[in-house]
Amino acid sequence: MSNFFETYQSEIIYSIIVLVVMLIIRAIIVVAVNKIGKKSGTTEARAALIGRYATVTLVLLALLIEAFILGAKTSDITLVFSSVFAVIGIALFAIWSILSNITSGVIMFFSFPYKVGDKIKIHDKDYPVEAIIEDIRAFQLILREDNGDLVTYPNNLILQKAVTLMEKDALDDSSIL
Repeated sequence: MSNFFETYQSEIIYSIIVLVVMLIIRAIIVVAVNKIGKKSGTTEARAALIGRYATVTLVLLALLIEAFILGAKTSDITLVFSSVFAVIGIALFAIWSILSNITSGVIMFFSFPYKVGDKIKIHDKDYPVEAIIEDIRAFQLILREDNGDLVTYPNNLILQKAVTLMEKDALDDSSIL
């Protein structure tokens, strides 16, 4: 065991120095964020969240420095980081899109002023739609245009566009009477 400490003495010392420096930097950042939060009037929870973001960033930086201390090559570290960031980037993009549509679907469930069977007009400058709502699903609205075309419209976009409820046909009004 003592042979291990003798062999890796400089790496252990450098690792301890990195750990201490990162802890000091983290403490300074947390104190600074809390002071800035108090001055700007933000909540403590928001300041704590920013502090956590700083902590995660410092941990990643410490891991990078530690890899160099332990003798990793720059090309190996570059390969690992580029692969990890590519996977994270693709995953976050895909999740953002899916979560955005699902969240919009939940919002539409509770507060969407239109229902199945209503004729609506979506004021989209690129592709304006005037159609009857056939179904409201988790990810999209299913709309039927007057010419019979079926249109699917993403839930997150329907909440971002102006929508007009068209007058019901005379046939629909007479069936109510």
